[in-house]
Order: sequence, then C-alpha cells, then structure tokens
Amino acid sequence: MRDIRPKSRIMALGSAGVLVTATLIAGAVAAPAASADSRQGQDREARGAAIAAARAAEAGIDWQDCPADWGLAKPIQCGWVSVPLDYADPYGKQIKLAVDRIGNTGTPQERQGALVYNPGGPGGSGLRFPARVTSKNPVWANVAKAYDFVGFDPRGVGHSAPISCMDPQEYVKAPKMDPVPDSEADKLAQRKLAREYADGCLDRTGRAMLQQMTTPNTARDLDVIRAALGEKKINYLGVSYGTYLGAVYGTLFPGHVRRMVVDSVVNPDRDNIWYEANLNQDIAFEGRWKDWEDWVAKNDAAFHLGTTRDAVQAKWLQLRATAKKNPIGGAVGPAELLAFFQSAPYYDSSWVPVATVFSKYVAGDTQALVDAAAPDMSDIAGNISSENGNAVYTAVECTDAKWPTSWRKWDRDNTRLNAQYPFLTWSNAWMNLPCATWPVKQQTPVNVRTGKGLPPVLIVQSTRDAATPYEGAVELHQRFQGSRLITEKDAGSHGVTGLVNPCINDRVDTYLLTGRVDRTDVTCGPHATPKP
Repeated sequence: MRDIRPKSRIMALGSAGVLVTATLIAGAVAAPAASADSRQGQDREARGAAIAAARAAEAGIDWQDCPADWGLAKPIQCGWVSVPLDYADPYGKQIKLAVDRIGNTGTPQERQGALVYNPGGPGGSGLRFPARVTSKNPVWANVAKAYDFVGFDPRGVGHSAPISCMDPQEYVKAPKMDPVPDSEADKLAQRKLAREYADGCLDRTGRAMLQQMTTPNTARDLDVIRAALGEKKINYLGVSYGTYLGAVYGTLFPGHVRRMVVDSVVNPDRDNIWYEANLNQDIAFEGRWKDWEDWVAKNDAAFHLGTTRDAVQAKWLQLRATAKKNPIGGAVGPAELLAFFQSAPYYDSSWVPVATVFSKYVAGDTQALVDAAAPDMSDIAGNISSENGNAVYTAVECTDAKWPTSWRKWDRDNTRLNAQYPFLTWSNAWMNLPCATWPVKQQTPVNVRTGKGLPPVLIVQSTRDAATPYEGAVELHQRFQGSRLITEKDAGSHGVTGLVNPCINDRVDTYLLTGRVDRTDVTCGPHATPKP
C-alpha cells in the first residue's frame, strides 16, 4: 500500500508509521456471509454504477490545459468526471473527480486505448502518471506508444472532493509521542488520540461522505471514468493498494477489463482486509529492515556504520535513544526518525540516501538528519497535503471492513508482535487504531474472485516486499483464474514495474502491447542492488 510518503509521517496519534497501508497478522474479525439486505444494497449500487457510467459516456470529458497550480505542464490535459456520492442513489449528490491524460506517442494506428493508473494508498494521487511520458521514462517508452496515460485523484483525494480529519497545520505541528510505549499511561494517551482522530474525521468530513469512502465505491468511480473516456474496456495498472482496487474492480466489472497489471499485491482475502494485513506487514518490515542493515554493513567502507548487522542495529538503537531523551535539533524524536528511516525497507531507492544521512549524523553532522527527518512545515496545502492523504488512508481502511473494537485484542496482538518485530509494530498499531472507534458503519469486504469475461491478469511481486508481503500475490493469483505471476526473487523493493529489470519489463511490455502472457508463471532474478 501506501507508497506515496510525505517528508514526515506526522499523525496526530504521534505514530511514526508513515504511509503504511497495512497488512497484518493475529485474529481479525471474520467477514460474515452476505445477508439478503446487503445483497439488495449491492444490486442497487450495481444499477447505480451502470446509470452513472451511461451518463458519463454521454458527457465525456472536457479536456483543457491543467490548472497552473497543479504542476502538470502541457501536453498533459486535465478534466473532471462526475460520480454519485452514493451509488445506491445515482441521481442524488454528485462529486467531481480530477483526471488527466497524455496521448499515446505512437501513430493513431498504434493506439490501443487508455491505460489508467492508481499508485496506492489509499490516499495516493495518480495525476503524476502522464509525466512518465513527458519525462521520457525509458521503462514505459514502448507502452506509451500504444496508450494514452491516464491518472486520477480517487474520491476524497487531492482535487477530488478532498476530505480531512484534522487541521493540516496542526497535523504537521502536532507533538508526536514515541510510538513504542513505556507504560500503560502511554498506551492510554495513544488510545485517546486515536479516538479524537476518528471523531475529527466525522466532524471535518461529514457522515454522508465518510460513509462512502470505500474501495468498492472507488472501483465504481473507476468504471465511470472508463465510460467517460469512451472506452468499452479498461486497461489498468495498479501498485500497492492499487492492486486491491484492481482486484475489486475485476470482481465487480470483469467484463470491462481489457488488460490489467497489478504490482506489489495486497492479499485480497476478506479475513485479511485490513486488520490482519497490518499485522503481517509488521513482520515483513522487520525482515526488509534487516536486509538494509546487511547491505549497510557490507558497504561499511562508504558509511562507517559497522561491518555487521548487529553493529548497524546498535547504532540505530543508540540514535533512537538519543532522540527520545532530547529531540535532535529540537525537532526529530523517535517518531520522526522512524518516519524517515522507514523508507529504506520500503524502497531500494532510499537505501543510499537514508544510509548517507545516518552516516553523516554518526560523523557529527546533525543538521543533515534534521533536514531529512524534521516535519515539513510547508506541507499545509489542503488539497495535496499529507494530512489529506492520511485522512483518506484512514477513512477507506476503516470503512472498508470491520475492525476489532476490543483494546485488549489490539494490545495482546501488538505486544506479542513487538517482542520479535519491533521496527514497525507499535507505530502501525497507532496509525490504524482510529478504526477501533470508527464513527460510521463498517462494510463487509468484496469477495474477490474470477467473473465472466475477466482476461488473464498479470501479477508482479518481489519476494521480500515489506509493505505487501509475497503471500498476497499468491492469493490473488489463485483467485483470478488464468492470471500469471511474475516473481522477482531475492528482491524487496515496493513497486517492481517501474524498476529496470529486463526480465520483468519485457514481459509487462509484451502483455500490455499484445495481451500475451507466458505459458507458466515466471521467476526473475532481482534488479540491480543499489550502490553507494
């Protein structure tokens, strides 16, 4: 999931666990069988989605130059698509979704339609996707010849009826507790902050909007966008949480999928969404954190942080203890440290930058760490702030599924995990705890499965991904008949398709350009390891 990360993860809960969409472990609340009332509601929403799509197909999109303050230069164009707030009431209140596009770079004869993208979250904006063409990203050059690249802000995100759970300035400035509790009093304080944050979501967003912040509704929005684009079937690329959105879309609209690539996969099992998902994520992050420490130790000549994993870990714990006693530079405590260092197990592209800052600090350069990890006080723009991203993350995950309401369960599960996997566990717990006291009705997750008309789906996954553990790709592969799984072995960067690995890049190109997949699943070697 959430793979678009602000400079600092400043949640009011004081949790440092930056954008981690969650994938967990102990006993989640099992999803009940659908009742007659819920099936009737789904039928109404299906009819509402069809009505909204027909309306959008007729209206189309009035493409214009993008607003100057969106940072999307020509030839990227922007527009709006109207969707129902509540698909059970398609003629009721409408909201506008921001979309953008860039045309295919090849000839009209080479064009195969629109490729729509979601980067993850929940809460990530896809509007930067067309810039992969203007920046001449070589990984996507072949696909860009055939497809218009289309991005959008999902409901509640950025320019699409943005939601909020607290004042953006307060979100950035709020003092952050150490995510690892020292006492029952610390836990009680975090519980209070979590409840206040949940209440703030209701107060600032409103019940009508908050109740409709779900993955199935975003999937319905995606189908309305498809219709507005004039496409009978969608080509879709989803990363992280975007894979779950794709899985739900493929379940609800199997006949509307032309080609679908999902990269770094959320386990779609209903029992996993979302409490279990976050616990499983804690385990995976610990493993990838150790991978990074091993790499740092191997490159001690560059970083001087120790020649063994244990030596590097000792310096990390020393740094954490120092920041807890007195925030470094008056601004970087344990929560801010974790927000910054968490990017290393998330993305290989962060390995060198994080190790470099760490090395400079140990050598006496405190300012480098403050510059990298201190809260970004400029991050207060309501439409594009980390506050908005965190609000959407919380709203979607909390509304998507039923969460345990017993603090005893949360405490037991996270205390047990923290004993073996301390890097992320408590931070992740506080980030998600608002779901325990969520103020609107929580839904039953969609039962992801193959439906009539669903084509082969291409699944791409690294074996040591921290944010979306490998088991999620296997689960989706089993549920989507005819799908193909490309495994990047001995790698763990979150988001694989954007990296240079010809074994993967060539197969993604072939699939999107021809629809062909390998006769069997494929295992690829890892992409190049970062070098200092």
